[in-house]
Amino acid sequence: MTLKIRPYSLSAFLWLILFSVAALHAQKPDITLKGTITGAQNNTYGEAPFNVPEGTVSITVTFHYTGKEQHTALDLGLLDPERFRGWSGGNKDHFTVSTTNATPSYLPGPLPAGQWKLLIGVPNIRQTVTSDYEADIFFTRADRAITSFTDAPLREGPAWYRGDLHMHTAHSDGSCQSQSGKKVPCPVFLTAEAASARGLDFIAVTDHNTDSHYDALRELQPYFDKLLFIPGREITTFWGHANLFGPTDFVDFRIGTTVPSMQSLFEQAEKMHAILSINHPNAPTGEICMGCGWTPKDSVDPHLIHSIEAVNGGAEEGQYSGISFWEKYLDQGYRITAIGGSDNHNAQIPGGGKSAIGSPTTVIYANDLSVTSILDGIRKGHVFIDLSASRDGSLNVSAEDGNQEATMGDALKAPAGSTIKISAHILACQGNQLRFLLDGQPIASLHASITQPDQTIALALPADGKKHWLRPDVITPEGKLILLGNPIYLNHTEEQ
Repeated sequence: MTLKIRPYSLSAFLWLILFSVAALHAQKPDITLKGTITGAQNNTYGEAPFNVPEGTVSITVTFHYTGKEQHTALDLGLLDPERFRGWSGGNKDHFTVSTTNATPSYLPGPLPAGQWKLLIGVPNIRQTVTSDYEADIFFTRADRAITSFTDAPLREGPAWYRGDLHMHTAHSDGSCQSQSGKKVPCPVFLTAEAASARGLDFIAVTDHNTDSHYDALRELQPYFDKLLFIPGREITTFWGHANLFGPTDFVDFRIGTTVPSMQSLFEQAEKMHAILSINHPNAPTGEICMGCGWTPKDSVDPHLIHSIEAVNGGAEEGQYSGISFWEKYLDQGYRITAIGGSDNHNAQIPGGGKSAIGSPTTVIYANDLSVTSILDGIRKGHVFIDLSASRDGSLNVSAEDGNQEATMGDALKAPAGSTIKISAHILACQGNQLRFLLDGQPIASLHASITQPDQTIALALPADGKKHWLRPDVITPEGKLILLGNPIYLNHTEEQ
């Protein structure tokens, strides 16, 4: 087995995400291993060594070889300097291993520097045939990485994608009935199955303070190839809960013991390029619900807060609603995205009724159905919350002033004396009403009836040149909230 090792340098570039196959094609590998297999090597194993540098947090391998049309078959595995890391045989032509994540067939864990070996098995090659193989190896050297359990977007193209960002399984306090009717920890599969049946595009399983559910999600993702799993967990402290989206690395939750403050927790999330979203901030706390309300001893820099769970479990009214908590930040001039989550703890449908998963539904405009694009949509505020948990209710609002245009989450410069032209495209909400709140107060001139299943409503608002937030909602004739939109920010100069 002859090998040629070609090193490439990526030292000037730190990857922020685990590589997708599409992204790999656009980048140069750190190392390329090439070799030739001959007929004399049939039914043998070989090793192709390569060196992994210090500070590597993930390794991706893509593998290709010739001779398949002559029934040549090559198998693939991996050894690190200390132990066996996996064997995928001939069923995968690419895989990733990282400190906390790995393609099924492979083991996550520390990535020691030194000589690793690609294992190549030869279950079949004809005596007179030769096969040339090429293995491209990519290193991720970022301190932390946003993780995905899939190698490429599940769906290409920009769209409004619907999902649930808060749910629990057997890996924390999720429970359901066993086959014999006993209350048991509820397996992750049932949550994924219920979300898929609801027609959702993505979910985040957010078990409390653990990362053990990632192994289950990693295994299930190839089967649920229409439902994106976003890595998440609920950072659960004595002074508040917050969902962490993106990384799979361990994050210490012991505020006051090993973590100095809530502020330091948010700073760590920022360094990880993660989103840390405050959950059910107005919930009761103490013996009623341990740490559920948001009561940190220290203040958190609002610039580090990217999102707030304004709607938890479908409730938007009463003292426990998170909307008022969120709006206090809006009134202070911060651009923070409102999201929702079912906080589901039982994936089964009670009495054959409607599953609570997806109630509410968080709907995000993203470039494609991938972890990075969905999280980017949250950061940008291109989000509305469907409290009716419908499959098709939609609220798409834009505003323009002169040559400028903004959608929900964007900023729009609107000089005094100008006119802001508003366009609201609404689907599946006939019989209800569109309203706009300016700094939390309804504007009578920006109120319209929705009479058609697919309707575009044009409205206008005189601009005063001052800083405001303008939020669209869809409500019933009785005033019950159905769709909650994120604001368009008038005359905001800061990103947040």
